[in-house]
Amino acid sequence: MARNILCVQLEHTIRQRWQKVLYKRQSFPDNYVDQSFLEKLCKNIHARKYQYWAVVFESGVVIQQLCSVCVFVVIWWYMDMGLLAPQWQFGVGLIASLIGYVLFDATASGIERNQSGQTRWGDLKNSVVFVAFTYGFSPILKTLTESISTDAIYAMSALMLLGHLIFYDYGANAAIVSSTLSLNMAIFASVCLASWLPRSLHAFVMVTFAIQIFALWPMLQKKLKAQTPHCYMIATLLFALSALMGLLTISSVGTVLFALLLIAISCLCPYCLIRLQLFKDNIHGPWDEAEIKEDLSKFLM
Repeated sequence: MARNILCVQLEHTIRQRWQKVLYKRQSFPDNYVDQSFLEKLCKNIHARKYQYWAVVFESGVVIQQLCSVCVFVVIWWYMDMGLLAPQWQFGVGLIASLIGYVLFDATASGIERNQSGQTRWGDLKNSVVFVAFTYGFSPILKTLTESISTDAIYAMSALMLLGHLIFYDYGANAAIVSSTLSLNMAIFASVCLASWLPRSLHAFVMVTFAIQIFALWPMLQKKLKAQTPHCYMIATLLFALSALMGLLTISSVGTVLFALLLIAISCLCPYCLIRLQLFKDNIHGPWDEAEIKEDLSKFLM
């Protein structure tokens, strides 16, 4: 009798269709799933497929920042050794800033300028105020770190430049990114290094050059990258060659190591990223957490 009842229950369970619902009491165990459970298995549905040359193009931002730090250190070394006159450096930087401003203004549309509310006359006044303010406080900058040892200055400058590279906005949406912090760390490093130059004029030129290469030059980079990608790639290559040539006059070993670093970032790292994409295996299915997607447009109408 008991055996017949068990057979009837088993037959009823088999005939009953399992449903993936919580509001209905079913005769199946809580952890039961049928054969259709794995039919909805999906792999790598949110995986982004990269193209090699596209990744190489995007790595130009990292190359630009590394070369900016390299050029800044090379210029500081030349001024510290007395091989570069501050008047010459200021004149070249002024001409380069004017050329960069013309390029930036030529690539910027009238709508962008109207939205920013900035005019050419306003840009000129801000530049004059900044130069006058920096020149007036250059004697204070020159004596700012006299009580600090040379080793401490070099260590602080190296850490600040490293922090500048870490927190710089390379275009990634990450919590560690902070453009303001990155720029402030670079300026702090320039003040530390400029304070150990021979004269106040050297400190003024060095801080001005830091603003040009760490604040103005990245703005022009982003504009060229968005408007004229080919010009951006040419500018990146020329800037990298200039940094390597300047570093070559100081240290041949350092030049080789820096060149290997640039090649690794621009060529080897994109290749490794593309190869590692083949081993990506993210699975998605009915076991994932539910996502509520609401159409907010009907609430805004």
